[in-house]
Amino acid sequence: MDETPINPGIARTLARHPRPLGGDTVRSVGPSAFSLTDQILQDGVQQRVIGKKPDWLRARVPGGEGYDRLKAIIDEHRLHTVCQEASCPNMGECWSRGSATIMILGDTCTRSCGFCNVKTGKPPVFDADEPRRVAASLALMGLKHVVITSVNRDELPDGGAAIWAETIERVHEACPGMSVEVLVGDFLGDEKAIQEVCDARPEIISHNMETVHRMHPAVRPQAKYERSLAVLRQMKASGLVTKTGCMVGIGERDDEVLELMDDIRVACECDVLTIGQYLQPTRNHLPIDRWVHPDSFRMFKEQALARGFRVCESGPLVRSSYRADEQAALLSKPRH
Repeated sequence: MDETPINPGIARTLARHPRPLGGDTVRSVGPSAFSLTDQILQDGVQQRVIGKKPDWLRARVPGGEGYDRLKAIIDEHRLHTVCQEASCPNMGECWSRGSATIMILGDTCTRSCGFCNVKTGKPPVFDADEPRRVAASLALMGLKHVVITSVNRDELPDGGAAIWAETIERVHEACPGMSVEVLVGDFLGDEKAIQEVCDARPEIISHNMETVHRMHPAVRPQAKYERSLAVLRQMKASGLVTKTGCMVGIGERDDEVLELMDDIRVACECDVLTIGQYLQPTRNHLPIDRWVHPDSFRMFKEQALARGFRVCESGPLVRSSYRADEQAALLSKPRH
């Protein structure tokens, strides 16, 4: 008997995400603090319906001379970009003006966060030559500022910290006129690994909180809210410009976003905060709870600045690296 062929879109999703998104929350975090049972797929039907995507979430279609030039360099040097892997809605805008976010340590993450479109599974052996190759490629790009991020590599003893540090140092050497921003994971709270990255002295260092306290078990099952706050505290204590970000529209309330801001400022005097609308990458990811109106984003920005953040980028299409070049120009000190 012939089997019914699998829908190509579903096949691609299953290939990218061989493990359940959101991880095994019962095993990983104990009793659930928040349930999305009534909002996720049940027998192929998504129970949560919030309506058509609003007009304010229309992103620019990728294209243009600057975009094509950067894409050719990235493809030639086999670089991974978070722009592509995470389906960033700002890819067209950023690449067209010559700004890009590079992903190191491969394209396969050891974690399975319920919001992220990066492939999850067992990573291949890391590329020890990657720091040199990344630096050489960035020298060709001629950027003023670059954002470097990575997948989580929890299977490595140092979480990839040594590769991180070497990449920052080599990029500084190869591109003396370019500032470097890094967006890193929590390294499982390993203070030695975190310090190794800090000691490489990137101009801006970032670690995203991603969501409010209550939502962590569902959104970041293999991370811990308090651990991420401790990471930010250590980074700021190292004398670096420090940055974090979160999503809204994934189940939080506005008052919880304000509480998150307070928790961050209590943990450290974090400099930059980014807030953007959660966009569900596929039907197998956590559902969108609401479309957050631009007026709410303006309120978030006002509240963040009132709490002492030096910069807050808050808007429907804002992502971690949005306008990062402008932030670097404002906050980072020239290297000597």
